[in-house]
Amino acid sequence: MTMENSAHESLENKAAELLRLHQDPTLLTVVNVWDSITAKVVADTPGTAALATASHSIAASLGYEDGENIPVELMIETVGRIAQATTLPVTADLEGGYGDAAETVRKAIGVGIVGANIEDQMKPLDQAVAQVQAIMDAAIAEGVPDFVLNARTDAFVKAGDRDPAEVLADAIERGTAYLDAGAPVVFVPGKLDEEAVTTLVDAFGPQKLTVIGLPGVPSLARLEELGVARVSYGPMSQRVALTALQELVEEVHRGGGVPSNMRPLN
Repeated sequence: MTMENSAHESLENKAAELLRLHQDPTLLTVVNVWDSITAKVVADTPGTAALATASHSIAASLGYEDGENIPVELMIETVGRIAQATTLPVTADLEGGYGDAAETVRKAIGVGIVGANIEDQMKPLDQAVAQVQAIMDAAIAEGVPDFVLNARTDAFVKAGDRDPAEVLADAIERGTAYLDAGAPVVFVPGKLDEEAVTTLVDAFGPQKLTVIGLPGVPSLARLEELGVARVSYGPMSQRVALTALQELVEEVHRGGGVPSNMRPLN
């Protein structure tokens, strides 16, 4: 087997494992990372089965505002470095696809990524469905049919003051259409209560819904019981890290120093 064939087989295996982790009744939790060192820290922490990047955090770490302001080439380079930092499967947050979601996913696969979040940005449904189909076709063409597209609907994110029942109905319609178009899972970010999660799982089926672990959402144990596939944390992991940094600065300004429980990093 050539080195190229071996690398591709490894990519296929990682995609298959990431898909299996989503399909398993055990809830998959991914604490999002934004560079090589955070990838290494999270990957080396016992219990971690896969990594997920956070586009907001990557953009912020490189001096860009969130919302596809970072050049796509720089985003691809960064998620590639993260993939190189671990042997675990990595799924990347690629925002709305930077103008060509299928091509962006193709490039991401080329640097070792085996799953992706792609926002629908509430485009007309037919366009959003066509985008899902194009992404999955691109993954198949790249030899990674188990690519885990976490098809994101922004129904709740862009809800504004709309009737919550209408927003939930939108999320169901869009998510169901994305699953029918070939996406293995659907991401519905928002502060979802237990009733909303239950309704979405009933509509999509078990292990088809992924959510973000915002304060106030059901507990991880309850989300697992309800049949959620995955919980991620978006930019909140970076906020936690930066809060710790800020607290260190405040402690130094008070005349103190580093905390005694600081852990060594290899």
